[in-house]
Order: sequence, then C-alpha cells, then structure tokens
Amino acid sequence: MLPRVILHNAVSLDGKIDGFPVDLYQYYELVATWKEDATLAGSDTFLKAASEAPPEDESALLPPKIDPNDRRPLLAVPDSRGWIRTWHYLRSLPYWRGFVALCSQSTPQEYLHYLKERHIDCIIAGEDHVDLRAALQEMNCRYDAKVVRVDAGGTLNGLLLRQGLVAEVSLLIYPSLVGGEKQRGIFVAPDLPVADLPESQKKVISLKLIQMEQLKGEVVWLRYEVLSTTGH
Repeated sequence: MLPRVILHNAVSLDGKIDGFPVDLYQYYELVATWKEDATLAGSDTFLKAASEAPPEDESALLPPKIDPNDRRPLLAVPDSRGWIRTWHYLRSLPYWRGFVALCSQSTPQEYLHYLKERHIDCIIAGEDHVDLRAALQEMNCRYDAKVVRVDAGGTLNGLLLRQGLVAEVSLLIYPSLVGGEKQRGIFVAPDLPVADLPESQKKVISLKLIQMEQLKGEVVWLRYEVLSTTGH
C-alpha cells in the first residue's frame, strides 16, 4: 500500500524555489498540518550541507536509542550511488527519530556495509535507480508510514509527480518574481510532446484546489489534491 505523499514547497510567483527570502519558521510551522510519519528528502540537500558536518567519531557506530513513544518522523533519502556520508551529523539534529537510505541493486556493497555499521536502515528497491513506488510501499509496510511529506527540489518532485505517487501539492506562494534560467523550479520533468495534443493532455497532471489562505508577509498558501497523473 502506498502512503499519502505530500509535496510542500515555498515558491516565487514564477515557480522558483531559490533566489528569494523564505520565512522558514512559517514554512515549517505548517508542516504540522499533516502529522507526517516520514520525510522524504532529496540527497542534493544533504550533499550541499556536507561541509557543515563535523568529522565522524566512534559514536557513529553505536546503536541508536529507540523510544517507542517518539512521534518525530523518519527521514528517508534516495541515495542509490552511496554519496551521503554524513548520517552521524543528521543523527545529531533534533528533527527525526530514525533514518533510512533508499538504495537499489546497483548501490555499491561498500556503501551498504557502511550503512549497516552505522545502524542506518536501508531499503533496496529497483535495479539501477531507486524504484520510488516500491520504496514507498516498503516504508508503509516496514515502518507503518501512512503519510510522507516530501522536502525536496524539482528533480525529486518531478519524478514523484510523473510516476503518479503524489496525493497533494502544498505551495507557499511568495510575492516575488525571480526569473533567470539557472534558478531551480518546483517541477523538473521531461517536456511533454506537443505534436499530438490529445496524448499530451493525458500526461498533464490535473489538480483540485482544496484550500487557499493568505498568510503574513503577503504569502498565499495553496493546497491541491492531485486528481490524475500518468503514473496511475
């Protein structure tokens, strides 16, 4: 069974996710809306923050203390190539109760051993890349993750949307126009074919507005239910 997957992003009026100031307190205050069981985050976020991580010490090899009453979400990160080596630092942050690396059959055995030594759970789904549908189903089965919030950029958002895995899109629209070609967008995916209009329409993701609210700072919060997508 698939969990309910929610994309939650702050964007400029032209759909960019960087290049403008964001009220992070406001952004994360709204996260409590969904009472998520797990956060699905893109690996790029943590690779960029690797320079902030202190060197690993022997404490990284100690088994974590498990509190059955801990209601914080799990953190799940797709990392088929085995690039993330800062799990010890993520453990020191107060946001998550546990961690799971989403890997594939092509993930280096050395990395799988690295995760096992550090007591980081691992889900292997897919051959060359992480099969997101299978990984989400396993998260639901293994951890009872019924609600998964995605905290990621346009690439992971695009993969999830194109594969029909998203139930809700939540956007904080900031009163800013960023422009530019290098700034990242909320939804990165291959172009739709335009020669055959009826076929291209089938690939367009349809949404239904379920909530609209104006917040402080002239920010508008929009929530959409995903009605249809090519992945179904």
